[in-house]
Amino acid sequence: MRTARRSVTVLTALGTLAGAALVGATPAGAAPQWTGIAPGVTYRQYDVPAAAGVAHVHLLRADLSDAHVRLGLLRPGAVAARDTVSHMAGRQKAVAGVNGDFFNISEAQHPGVAPTGASVGPAIADGRILKGAVPDAQRFGPALPPGTHTTAVLGVGADGRAHLDDLPPTGSVVAAGQRLPLGGLNQYALPENGVGAYTPAWGSASRVRATCGSDTERAAPCSADTYEVTVRHGRVVSASARPGSGAIAAGTTVLVGREAGARRLRALAGGARVSLRYARTSARRAVYRFARGGYPVLSGGQPLPGLDTRASAVRTAVGLADDGRTVYLVALGGAPSYRRGLTIAEVARLLAGLGATEGFSLDGGGSSTLVARPSGAAPVTVRNHPSDGSERPVANGIGVFTR
Repeated sequence: MRTARRSVTVLTALGTLAGAALVGATPAGAAPQWTGIAPGVTYRQYDVPAAAGVAHVHLLRADLSDAHVRLGLLRPGAVAARDTVSHMAGRQKAVAGVNGDFFNISEAQHPGVAPTGASVGPAIADGRILKGAVPDAQRFGPALPPGTHTTAVLGVGADGRAHLDDLPPTGSVVAAGQRLPLGGLNQYALPENGVGAYTPAWGSASRVRATCGSDTERAAPCSADTYEVTVRHGRVVSASARPGSGAIAAGTTVLVGREAGARRLRALAGGARVSLRYARTSARRAVYRFARGGYPVLSGGQPLPGLDTRASAVRTAVGLADDGRTVYLVALGGAPSYRRGLTIAEVARLLAGLGATEGFSLDGGGSSTLVARPSGAAPVTVRNHPSDGSERPVANGIGVFTR
């Protein structure tokens, strides 16, 4: 997030909302018991009173100081695709996990344009950057807290600890003796006048959506000035006036431009040499094995200024404690009696009550899902009763892995 404090560790805290007795980590009555999922990974559930009524909390705790425990990106196989948390966790052999980032879920404002299912923020898996962040105005989800941006991430660095960071776009295209800034990587929306790169990791979804909306309004019309260039093994092999679709072959990158970006791509002749660079320079200057988007809600044990105190909903969030060595993954129950949920301000205080110093909000509502395997069993099961009545396919998730 681009604030005066460029480095923030990821955590979400929660406690007492003005006018509501929010208990935080210790509900009224007997203290909830932790259940072992795997060495270094535990689970519990309990009720907390909140402004809109009682909420039911499902909580995972992962001890990253244990060399056998790690976090990783749950993903559906392509950036522009969706899958359920339980299926992704099962396929990747995670012992537990939650849903992840907000994503391109609908396109009612752009007739004829299908939603891609791609996530809002950056994503890194196994040390490889998969995608960048869409412009702030193009995101899905509740309003961002003041001073935060879609480039905010929760990541685990080479030090094995979890951190909150910021991953702004830092890429370029060098062609015909000119260096052009790269405005995006595998994103469902590009900045106006920008050029974005699409790799085989994107999948087969149409790239038309990348040229829709504007830097100030997600529902703005699609651009009428677009161009697409296919680069294979460093040379331009084809071009089109309209972004295409279909799987991208290995060794191939598709460049999509809008407005000024489209005009620059039109200047590239067939056979022209093109080189691409997309870095993962972070505000913390850290190298991440895993990272994914969302937005921060807690810093230094205190809720960020301007968090919403009125809209209650089912939520998913992450809290970091012990200097990033302990990670709390929280998803609220979505059964009918608990669907009112918590406000974002309450979520921040809940995590603070757990001892988290940093906090991060993930996608919520019908996307909120927490899975964990019974101790000693192989398959994970859904623990929190998703509010849609069944699991919603999502863009990605956070998996807890043991080895």
